[in-house]
Formats: sequence, C-alpha cells, structure tokens
Amino acid sequence: MRSFVPLMAFSISVQVILQLSACDVYAQQKLAQAGMDFLNVATDPRAEAMGEAVTSLEGNSSSLFFNTAGMARLTNFASVSFGQVDWIAGIKHVFASVAISPDKGRYGVVGFYLRSVNYGDLQETIIANNQQGFQDVGTFSPTAFSFGVGYARALNDKFSVGGNVNYVIQNLGTSITDVVNGINVTQSNKLSVLSFDFGMLYKTGFKSLTFGMDVRNFSRELKYVQETFDLPLIFNLGISMNILDMWNVDPTQQAFTLAVDATHPRDYPEQINVGAEYSFMQVIALRAGYMFVNDVYHFAGGIGLHEIIGGVNLGLDYSWTPFTGGFANVQRISFNVAY
Repeated sequence: MRSFVPLMAFSISVQVILQLSACDVYAQQKLAQAGMDFLNVATDPRAEAMGEAVTSLEGNSSSLFFNTAGMARLTNFASVSFGQVDWIAGIKHVFASVAISPDKGRYGVVGFYLRSVNYGDLQETIIANNQQGFQDVGTFSPTAFSFGVGYARALNDKFSVGGNVNYVIQNLGTSITDVVNGINVTQSNKLSVLSFDFGMLYKTGFKSLTFGMDVRNFSRELKYVQETFDLPLIFNLGISMNILDMWNVDPTQQAFTLAVDATHPRDYPEQINVGAEYSFMQVIALRAGYMFVNDVYHFAGGIGLHEIIGGVNLGLDYSWTPFTGGFANVQRISFNVAY
C-alpha cells in the first residue's frame, strides 16, 4: 500500500490543477501577461524530445534547467552539457551547465548554468512628420541572459530535493522618448531580477516508479516604464516509470521509460505533456513526446547517442519540433561529457 501513496498524491494534485483551470473559465483569466518569456523555452534536446515531460526523471547537469533534484544521484564526479536551440524567427539560445558531485554525492551535488539569447538585429525607428510616418535611426540587438547556481541532495534511497538561485537579465536596448532641440532623449530598457527554483523526486519503491514536482521562476514583480509583470512562474507535477521493469528486463540492456507531466503555468493554460524514451545497451536512445493544449507545437522527437571512451562518458542529443502557423521547425542539439 505504501508504494501507491505517491500515486494517490499525484492524482489528487492533478485534480486540484484541473479544478483551478475549470474555475478560471468563470473567472477573469490573466494569460500571456508574464515577461522574459525566453525562460519558457526548453533547452535540453532530451527533455524537448520527450515532450518536456521530465519533472520526475533523473539526469545530468541539464537538470538545472528543469527539476534540479534530478541531478541529486549523479553517478559521475562531474557532468558537463552545452548546446544550442535554433528557435523561431532566427532567435538562437545557447546554454551550458556543469554539475559536480564530490565524494560520490555524500555532500550533495552542486551545479552552475548559463543561458544566453540572441534575438538578432532589429530595425529602430522613431515617429516622424513625413510620408511614411517614421524615420529609421539604425538597428539594435536585444539580448537576454540567465545564470545561476543549484544544489541537489539525495536525503535517503527514495527522496531527493534540489533548488536554484538564478539571476535573470533582459536588455531591450534604448528607446527614444523625445526629441529636444534636435537631440534625442533616450531611456534604457534593461531589467534584472533574482529568481528561485525548487524541486523534489520521490522513488515510490514500486519498481522504478518515480514521482516529481518542481516550481520554477519564482521572483518579485518587475516593471517596464508603467507596466508591471512577473516572470513565467510554472508548477509541474510528474510521474515516470521504466515499463520494462514489469518484466524484469535488465535496464542496462533495454529500457522503455514513459513519463507524464501536468503543468500549471502563470501565462498560458494548463497542459499535459507525455514523453517516451527507448534505450538500447545505454548507447542509443529514441525519444518522442506530445504536448496537449499547445497553440503552435505538439509533437517532438529526437535521438541520443552515448559512448564511454577511456573512462569518459560522451553523449550527443538531438531533438526536432515541428511548429504550426508558418513558423520554422525548431532543432536542438547538445553535447555531454561526464567522468
């Protein structure tokens, strides 16, 4: 009976989220009102290929971008991951993460991460008294960054926790607010804020069945000129299991992991994400996922290749996400090193 308690808790939590969603139908919904939305873009190809249903999965240093508790049982001394996301409209995300587990995790696992966003060059204009109604004054390049430190620890053989402290920066350049005696009056549009992430994992004891939960992007309210907004706060509940455990298949030979996440975001409707990963000989992994109640993308897929050379674990992960509405398909790639 004890092994089913987390399942009951997960079921109750999902019901609460759905009830809150139903209540919003009759109340005023406040959607699409969060800022610094680049934080919503998934970085890791494995996570995206599994439909972002990774809240209850253990992983490497890339767990810092999702549920930090996922790196609590890191089996290597160090794990390094870096890669790129070719996002829509020519926007590029570059990311890197490092996790270190001294003394085989006895004192927990500490990690560091960095994410940078390049929006490209945009045309800058001001209102002008001419036929066009505006005047070109050059170009500007908006940027965004987030970096932070995380810590995770396995408290016992079933329960692990983790959290991040993040520093988030967004620079939208300078805007011309007025022209006085032919001189442009400018205003900086740069904001920064501290944010926090919290997460936990619970191994139920029934085969590999695992329950996870995390809260990301918790921060104070921000203000641009006269408008206030919040970071894209999100609450995730997840459950996962290697289905082949039911037949006692050696997971080092074959594994088929099924994961389901229920998400409650601040700035868009609740979603259910489903992901699957088939691993053969811990060398190749095939992944697929589906995200329900999403306006522009649903399906995702990908592949992972891993090999141990000279005691160093090398990995390459790739994901592909087709978009609708005229957007280009999104590709992600990352390289992983652990030793």
